[in-house]
Amino acid sequence: MKSDIEIAQAIELRPISEIARAAGLNGDDIVPYGRHMAKIPLSVMDRFHDTPDGHLILVTAMSPTSMGEGKTTTTIGLGQALNRIGRRAVMAIREPSLGPCMGLKGGAAGGGYSQVLPMEDINLHFTGDLHAITAAHNLLAAVTDNHLHHRSSPELNPRHVVWKRVIDMNDRSLRSVILGLEDRGLNGVMREDGFEITAASEIMAILCLSRDLIELKARIGNVIVGYDYLRKPVFAKDIGGAGAMAALLKHAVNPNLVQSVEGVPVFVHGGPFANIAHGCNSLAATRMALKLADYTVTEAGFGADLGAEKFFHIKCRTGGLKPSAAVLVVTQRAFVLHGIDNIRKHLDTLRAFGVPAVISINRFLVDSEHDLLELKARCEDLGCEAVITDFRESGGEGGLELAEKVVRACGHGNAFRMLYDLAMPIMDKVRTVAEKVYGARDVVFTSQAAADIRAIENMGYANLPVCIAKTQSSLTDNPKVPGFPKEPFTITVSGARVSAGAGFVVIYTGRIMAMPGLPRTPAALAIDVDGDGNISGLF
Repeated sequence: MKSDIEIAQAIELRPISEIARAAGLNGDDIVPYGRHMAKIPLSVMDRFHDTPDGHLILVTAMSPTSMGEGKTTTTIGLGQALNRIGRRAVMAIREPSLGPCMGLKGGAAGGGYSQVLPMEDINLHFTGDLHAITAAHNLLAAVTDNHLHHRSSPELNPRHVVWKRVIDMNDRSLRSVILGLEDRGLNGVMREDGFEITAASEIMAILCLSRDLIELKARIGNVIVGYDYLRKPVFAKDIGGAGAMAALLKHAVNPNLVQSVEGVPVFVHGGPFANIAHGCNSLAATRMALKLADYTVTEAGFGADLGAEKFFHIKCRTGGLKPSAAVLVVTQRAFVLHGIDNIRKHLDTLRAFGVPAVISINRFLVDSEHDLLELKARCEDLGCEAVITDFRESGGEGGLELAEKVVRACGHGNAFRMLYDLAMPIMDKVRTVAEKVYGARDVVFTSQAAADIRAIENMGYANLPVCIAKTQSSLTDNPKVPGFPKEPFTITVSGARVSAGAGFVVIYTGRIMAMPGLPRTPAALAIDVDGDGNISGLF
């Protein structure tokens, strides 16, 4: 079996201008980054203002294993399959983060004959978007500490600064740091701080939910960097820097265009975490794709309890999107871990949102035909069409039946709906998600969480959607409880904070790491480059 990078390096890439033409764009619409990548200015949307949106298809999954179940591979493969059956389709996915790429999961550009190219560039730096987000985020951190050092007005309480620093790498030693040591205050105010991974940055979430640069700058201004001595919020617009941050992001805000193995246009833009943030590619890229194609295939991180729920409640609500269908990715290895009741629960979630679903059973080489056919029969017993797909080894050809079923599902009419109204109290929104999406009996709010939520509501943010930070390994808040618990369970909320710029309230359950660590044997140890610049070991 060829590795992903061996397959990617054997493909003769088409010029990005040719890919742009296939997407309905002309040479003046693109800003090339070399021969095979380009930025698409948001101003292009003005030309397509009156063009009706195509169908939006979400690829989500059952609760995953630690290695993931192949949502990106399915997303790319399905887009290729749709084109093979004569449907004009493009894909819109998240940008890979260097943290997971160098850590456990490897790259995030799909796999085999269903991946996006140039694979090495997309996984390693790409067009510099994540670096720009990192720089913009850390500029605000520097301005905040400078504001503290000079005791500028409004006066920040150093114990209540909430804006941490970020880096696009898994580095557990940076989770907690002390700033301002030595030199009797010349190095700034001594205080506790820490780093998070760039994908967890509120600036990442802001970029992915903004329609244009003006909105992005306004949202940055609304970021809360900390609180004064009376617990009154201090915003980025109060201390300055929003304009400079937006200047650093002037190119990053534009979606990136690349191609799949089969030459299908793919937008790759933005990449927020799916447990601590909303886990979807940028709204701008998705809206652009919807104008350029009859079918847009996109994905949301982890299982439907995290990615799909946030895709619907946050991204679709913010952008006015109405998904036509969903694909639930199921694998034999995840089924062995989580069981059929887990699949049933995720299907029920999609149905609760009014989105018709089709199950894609993603084939791995180690799977036996007997096991896959038995899994297919059990999935169909749940009242949902199921298809065994082989996108990794066969590209679009490996999912033609799935493509046909998805097209039919898109024709069922749109009954999409939200599970909660924004006017509901924050605690009621959390209970709604916990009960209807996770299957929990109840939610327990600690005294700290209750105090946090009261403070958030008193600041005027009660009408925001909730973004629940929860483990992806379980429907519960305990990563060691797989499947779907037979006994009634509760979700414990330990705290909350408002991402005022992004426009949602983060609700913390369990122990969620915003700065992951590297495994014992990081993927980075296998990556190398020769004297000619040929990269190996990337997957």
